[in-house]
Amino acid sequence: MRQLLPFIALCCGAITPIAQADIEYSGTATIEQRYFLQDPLFPEQQRAQTSVTLLPEVFMSWNDGYDSLTFKPFVRADQYDSERTHADIRELMWLHASDSYELRAGIGKVFWGQTESVHLVDVINQTDSVERVDGEEKLGQPMLSASYLMESGAVSVYVLPYFRERTFAGAEGRLRPIVPISNDNAVYESEDEQSNLDYAVRWQQTLGDWEVGLSYFDGTNREPQLIVEGGLETNDLVLRPYYEQMQQVGADLLWVNGAVLYKFEAIHRKSNTQSFLAAVAGFEYTSVGIFDSVYDIGWLAEYQYDERDASFFVPAQNDVMVGVRWIWNDPDSTELLMGYVQDLDDMETYSAFVEASSRMTDNWKWTLNGHFFSTQSQTDPYFFVRRDDHIEINVEYFF
Repeated sequence: MRQLLPFIALCCGAITPIAQADIEYSGTATIEQRYFLQDPLFPEQQRAQTSVTLLPEVFMSWNDGYDSLTFKPFVRADQYDSERTHADIRELMWLHASDSYELRAGIGKVFWGQTESVHLVDVINQTDSVERVDGEEKLGQPMLSASYLMESGAVSVYVLPYFRERTFAGAEGRLRPIVPISNDNAVYESEDEQSNLDYAVRWQQTLGDWEVGLSYFDGTNREPQLIVEGGLETNDLVLRPYYEQMQQVGADLLWVNGAVLYKFEAIHRKSNTQSFLAAVAGFEYTSVGIFDSVYDIGWLAEYQYDERDASFFVPAQNDVMVGVRWIWNDPDSTELLMGYVQDLDDMETYSAFVEASSRMTDNWKWTLNGHFFSTQSQTDPYFFVRRDDHIEINVEYFF
């Protein structure tokens, strides 16, 4: 990493000697225990699953803070699932910042969106689906980006020279369809395959109590289609990911109206196989110091709409999410979030989740995540994970 710094400093015209760069080291180490509430569908799967992760971070700054380099490698070792044992560079990003523009180069993460239950407009990074079932964890994305800051808003342009394939649980892993999804030999619409040059543009602005974002993406779809290959008679049936090209226009809004946050996201996505609209809208109302206590309670509700048919990656077409966020406001930053998602087309199909966390000491923290699924319909995406209700307990050490 020190070998990279002279080159980066030269490119941005930095004159500060590398020896004088400010360097900070930090990171987290985590032990995770998953426990599934039902017996598995397949004999090679287990009800309990232990894994450990390591996420160190190195941050360097020079040129009076106008230039910085962040390095975040990630590794997980899983007890049973070989596909969940993996490593990734979450971030290796050089940033040059000035009063009116920012330049970035390397591997990084970009988040777009406002809503709680679904992040439709968030399209830059690939989902690391072996990490969490809710799709919140992302793989690092190679990129070049430039942002220009002005009174009429910030315009950001992204050039994405390399595509990251989505991760999937192996045969021994839980939360997978009946036929395993292959992590090898993906199929691409583009002749350049993973080297297809993707790009994106986003404008965002704060207008009084409003935050507005408009975005456009052209490139490889982060969400694959699944192709059936092999056969039952040869015992080699697999699902093979197919990544097509797409164009997506997105909009996201946040309106802060006193104690109420109104949220909205919508996209129109077009490819050679489909063209559709999807949207999610809702609100979060926070009661501060409820019943004259120190606690804050947030009430959430969102409606999810998608023109696509249900698939393994698109479980919500006409669904409602309701939830509650409980903030303790204590020195340990204790929080609890619970949510329930109801399919309005089939009242027997629903899901629920719980997220909780609190610090134990300055260096130790616990988190708890739970995910629960129910359906009687064999065509519903939740049917494949109907026996994968689970609780996940993490103990994190910060260094």
